[in-house]
Amino acid sequence: MSKTTHATQALERVGVAFTLHSYDYDPDADSIGLAAAAELGVEPRRMLKTLMAEVDGKPVCVVVPSDKEVSMKKLASAFDGKTAKMMKPADAERLTGYHVGGISPFGQKKRVPVVLEEAALREASVYLNGGQRGLQIELDPGAARAALNAIVCAVVA
Repeated sequence: MSKTTHATQALERVGVAFTLHSYDYDPDADSIGLAAAAELGVEPRRMLKTLMAEVDGKPVCVVVPSDKEVSMKKLASAFDGKTAKMMKPADAERLTGYHVGGISPFGQKKRVPVVLEEAALREASVYLNGGQRGLQIELDPGAARAALNAIVCAVVA
């Protein structure tokens, strides 16, 4: 497995310190984020999942703890929109340049607005996808917020 991805390169470009963690990716897992947390022995609230959605038809990236679900109403509100829905997997792959199960909020092909669940900022460190299946990036949540220029608010149900 390559340790250099568009995600790691994006973080290196902006000088963010991070640690990489590899694990055995299970494509049949009910929840990829929860499976990654279990594989790495990390609390699910610290293993953040990257979801691609649309608010009023415009693409956005949503980063939330793996044990939580996104409230579409709160997501729309975070971007001053009326409606939100999850993006189709094929559209998410085309937009980000990553495969589902390996979508990172860092180094996406097309930069889109990002919202980070506020609870993540209370953690000493968080894990986000490293840009390929089976690779996680551990970093300071404040550094992740800054690198993503993310809006921080409560978007979980």
